[in-house]
Amino acid sequence: MKRINLTALVSTALIAASLAAPASAEIGRHTFKISNGAAEDHPVSAGVKGMSACLEAKTDGKMKLRGFYNGELGDDAEATQSVRSGSIEMVVTGAAAIGGIEPAMSAFELPFLFTSDAEVDAVMTGPYFDHVAAKMPAHDLILLSIWENGFRNATNAKHPITTIEDFKGLNFRVMQNPIFLDTFRRLGANPVPMAFGEVFTALETGAVDGQENPLPLIQASRFYEVQKYLTLTRHAYSPTPVLISKTVWEGLNPEEQDLLKTCAADGRVKQIERSRAAVNEAVTKLKEEGMEVSELSPDEMGKLPELVAPVYQSAMQTVGQENFDLLSAELKKLRGK
Repeated sequence: MKRINLTALVSTALIAASLAAPASAEIGRHTFKISNGAAEDHPVSAGVKGMSACLEAKTDGKMKLRGFYNGELGDDAEATQSVRSGSIEMVVTGAAAIGGIEPAMSAFELPFLFTSDAEVDAVMTGPYFDHVAAKMPAHDLILLSIWENGFRNATNAKHPITTIEDFKGLNFRVMQNPIFLDTFRRLGANPVPMAFGEVFTALETGAVDGQENPLPLIQASRFYEVQKYLTLTRHAYSPTPVLISKTVWEGLNPEEQDLLKTCAADGRVKQIERSRAAVNEAVTKLKEEGMEVSELSPDEMGKLPELVAPVYQSAMQTVGQENFDLLSAELKKLRGK
């Protein structure tokens, strides 16, 4: 009869136990640099801080984020490219910076796509999010969550906009984006593509009459100093995808990956809460600064879908028919159609 080697048995048991040990024992120390183009007092920072607090709480401080703001690590396009290459770990970027590489994200640039915050939240956490997320690894990116910049509104220095006719003849700065350019042409305005950093001076000198952006950004950029009229058009919605480098992602173990997804979702709750509170605060502040705030009547708003319908047709080459059909089907389901 063979003698049992007790030492060997113990060693084998220890090895087996170590292999079966919970993944929590393997969590390493990670400080992820995360870039954003907005100022630190913008609502996006609430998401960054909320996500970091979640990670720190769940890992005893081993995992956390280090936020960089004001485009310190590059503008949206530059920072996104740096994340793709792995030189920056994470970015909270504009959808337009992703739309150039993934058509499924361009669908969000279509005008008057969403009718409410509830629709936004359902789509940004539902099947269409999963559809977009599945496409991102091919671009060396992993989509963790989608936060928001918010609904966009129009300002100008000429006159109130209370009817569609009031857009005619106004020179509007818009993003360097074909869908936005087409939208404002259809509204009757003269769209002028321009980098965001040039907007204040262009408004101040009268090179353009107006611009369009989410309300907190209008306030933070002090556009009220060079714009008199604000119209709550909510003509487009700007999401802000939260992305991590695929190279960095693949260097993490499954538990670390799950923690990032969980905490990105937790950060979204904090970011959305702050973003929507900031919208109400911005309206009050802009009025206090002397801006006249107006809205289009329900009848005028009802004319807009037909007016901008050609934008949808011309955008299909950019957005992709399959992507548009998936998103449209999800919205119809949400609306009970």
